[in-house]
Amino acid sequence: MTDNGPGSELVHLETADGVATVTLDSPHNRNALSQQLVRELFERLEAAEADPEVRVVVLRSSGRVFCSGADLSEASTVGMEEGARAMVRMQRQIVALAKPVVTVLAGPVRAGGIGIVAASDVVVAAEEADFALTEVKLGLAPAVISLTVLERLTSRAAAYTFLSGAKFTGPEAARAGLVTLAVPADRLEGEVTRVVGELATGAPQGLRETKALLAAPLLARLDAGAEEMATLSARLFGSQEAKDAMLAFLSRGR
Repeated sequence: MTDNGPGSELVHLETADGVATVTLDSPHNRNALSQQLVRELFERLEAAEADPEVRVVVLRSSGRVFCSGADLSEASTVGMEEGARAMVRMQRQIVALAKPVVTVLAGPVRAGGIGIVAASDVVVAAEEADFALTEVKLGLAPAVISLTVLERLTSRAAAYTFLSGAKFTGPEAARAGLVTLAVPADRLEGEVTRVVGELATGAPQGLRETKALLAAPLLARLDAGAEEMATLSARLFGSQEAKDAMLAFLSRGR
């Protein structure tokens, strides 16, 4: 599946038996939220929503890493204002999608990727998966993803994870409210199959209307805070402190 040469597709869509599987496949940058990946993720989710045969959407990655967060190489060169707004729209699209979104996590999730996790309806993670809101270490704040993440995490968990940038595990994420289920890695696929099978028994109208009911408070929060948080994110990414920290981080990776 993976090629990632010039012009390669970074997000794939496959449908079978009423389930649309959307796969992030950009291993060269650990599925960072580049403009191309975000654009293709929008398109694949729109296609899944428009397909009348699809009842459930599964979002996953081709390798262990689900998402490493913002594409810092883009952010350090082209700025982050449009990227921040795109990330708000991405979270909103997942929350507002008329079909339940099940996100599968086999391994690491960082920063902006946690916003995708928080926007999802059901999240099944391997116990070995680990999470970190690393923005604070780069002179940033998890501004745009706070719109969804703060709805999921307990207030104590949010304060510690946001301020420390420390890693936390699948079971810890489940206890904090970010993840629905955390299971041993060898049970992950079986648990995903079980959960998706249960959801797929719902009638299309029942799934659509029930999801809308559940999503209403989160959509209201997204719509109310979108502009403020996108502006804050762009300001922080554009600051000299953050630029220096991002360049130092990128230099260490070379």
